[in-house]
Amino acid sequence: MTATVGPVPLATASAGQRAHNPLWLHFTPDSSRSGFPVIVRGEGAYVWDSNGNRYLDGLAGLFAVQVGHGRAELAEAAARQARELGYFPLWGYAHPVAIELAERLIATPPGDLDHVFFTVSGGESVETAWKLARKYWKLVGKPGKHKVISRHMAYHGTSMGALSITGLPGAKVDFEPLVPSSTRVPNTNFYRADVHADDHEAFGRWAADRIEEAIEFEGADSVAAVFVEPVQNTGGCFIPPPGYFRRVREICDKHDILLISDEVICAFGRLGYEYGAQRFGYQPDLITIAKGLTSGYAPLGAVLISERVAEPFRHGATFMHGSTYGGHPVSCAVALANLDIIEQEGLYEHVRTNEALFCSTLGKLLDLPVVGDVRGVGYFYAVEIVKDKNTKESFSAQETTRIIQQHVSKTLFESGLHCRADDRAEPVIQLAPPLICDRSHFVEMEQILRAALEGVSALL
Repeated sequence: MTATVGPVPLATASAGQRAHNPLWLHFTPDSSRSGFPVIVRGEGAYVWDSNGNRYLDGLAGLFAVQVGHGRAELAEAAARQARELGYFPLWGYAHPVAIELAERLIATPPGDLDHVFFTVSGGESVETAWKLARKYWKLVGKPGKHKVISRHMAYHGTSMGALSITGLPGAKVDFEPLVPSSTRVPNTNFYRADVHADDHEAFGRWAADRIEEAIEFEGADSVAAVFVEPVQNTGGCFIPPPGYFRRVREICDKHDILLISDEVICAFGRLGYEYGAQRFGYQPDLITIAKGLTSGYAPLGAVLISERVAEPFRHGATFMHGSTYGGHPVSCAVALANLDIIEQEGLYEHVRTNEALFCSTLGKLLDLPVVGDVRGVGYFYAVEIVKDKNTKESFSAQETTRIIQQHVSKTLFESGLHCRADDRAEPVIQLAPPLICDRSHFVEMEQILRAALEGVSALL
């Protein structure tokens, strides 16, 4: 499993070259504690390292920085709130910015998701949603409903509960045994479909029906929830086929199961709408959010909760769950200012207006012999790299290490593009730039990608 592009070791700063640097990087080999890039500032769609090198942030940090880097409005909002009330918990108390943000978040989601439970991160939001689902079923007299169904290769977080829902075997093996009661079903990777490969809608129906098959195998009286991302991230931007979510909703209703939309990446404009469920026209019972809620300027997540799920708690029940920093006042203030910027600058509309151009610009890469597929929606795309375009043959593990980790990642970063080369399934390059990006940024991304990928064939 590779980290965000920015290969290590890469000597870019004395701070990153210390022989015994105490900083332990996330998802990165321990041997890389020396020689890693040190990013020191950002402005707009770009970041700079401590040597003054500039990089186009083609991943919005980590799918988060919707409004771009260096927004003084967000820093000022944080400072104002810190001066007034720097911290107070939501344990039996409230504070004004949490109330205001909750009211704002429920103004536009699909359906009656009228309640907000704040967390600190996306993984914590997923953990919270699963616990909330389990408690809900106990309250309504169905305590046996505790299992979760999620999709193959889907990433939902790294805490023990969220990791159990995650469909990445390689991410889980070091921490097993995990929380029991999670089951995997096929995802919507149409590019590698081995059934209905010539009919997108039929493939979607087939994939959705595998959810019902899993429910019937496990027993509907034991299944609490189905977790799905609007567009699945891991594996490279798997788009839901037409009718897929309509069928998933039908299945959940038929078997009395909660549908949870994991929108930690997809919400707040990544797909051109506030929520991905709006883009694809389905009604979830819960939505998990984080990342773009604050554009990454402060840690904050949340679960949006439907009236159906909230109602049983009104009769004296306590949801015995929370965290010290969930709904932190400074983070809530930043979120409010971030949503103001998104609205004032029309960023959702901006994404919808420019997504076709982004797609067509990246689509030019399909003339390269190693580019098998370019797929995505909004400002959320993946370029799949293949050994043979005609057969869709992928690379061996050894070839993937040499090509993706040692060549493509290194070349992209040295050429000034921060994106993500991911080899947890077939090798893909993921692109999710800030929502402020336009034609010039798309062209720059395509040119850097082209130069890096043109050298792959010579390595085979």
